[in-house]
Amino acid sequence: NFTNCSTVTPCTFQTNVLTELKKWKLSLIEHYRLQMRQEKDKHAAHVRQLSNEMENLKELLHTYEISIGRKDEVITNLTQALERQKERVELMRKFTLWRIQQVKAKQEEYANRLADRQFQTALMKKVWAAWRSLSEEKWKDKVAKACQLRAEDVCVQLTNDYEAKIVELTATLEQTKADILRLQSEREQYEDTMKKAFMRGVCALNLEAMTMFQGK
Repeated sequence: NFTNCSTVTPCTFQTNVLTELKKWKLSLIEHYRLQMRQEKDKHAAHVRQLSNEMENLKELLHTYEISIGRKDEVITNLTQALERQKERVELMRKFTLWRIQQVKAKQEEYANRLADRQFQTALMKKVWAAWRSLSEEKWKDKVAKACQLRAEDVCVQLTNDYEAKIVELTATLEQTKADILRLQSEREQYEDTMKKAFMRGVCALNLEAMTMFQGK
């Protein structure tokens, strides 16, 4: 209680001290308010930075999801293409085997017919030889010789025809084998191409992901 001061000077001194204390208090309050505003501004800036980083991470996550989706789509397409190619090659293999079996069956049937005709021709020769040996007259001998020559000509012609047919069937068989080898080679080349394309796609996706991580 400064109201009972006996002199003016001490009261004035105390008043000045109180005034200074008030100023110092106001100054401290203002200082702390300024610090609070600065801290609030820093906090708001930090929140904005975190929000921006969160948005960037969301965009990056969306980009990763798109990349993974494209990668899965590429893998699915390649797998489907390989399956279709395998089915085609399997169908071609079955068809080729069927063709070979048909050719073999035709060759066997043709060989059997040829053997039958050769047997018939040999039998005819024996019959003609027996008939000629039993024939005593000249005109019968001449007829027998003429028939024999005719039969031999027919046999020679049939033999030539059959040999030409066998050559043709052999060429067809060789062509079929060449087609089989070509199809197998094309299948191996296609599978190698698809594997390389698959690996290139995987490498490209990995490089893209690595670039994104390095950028982060």
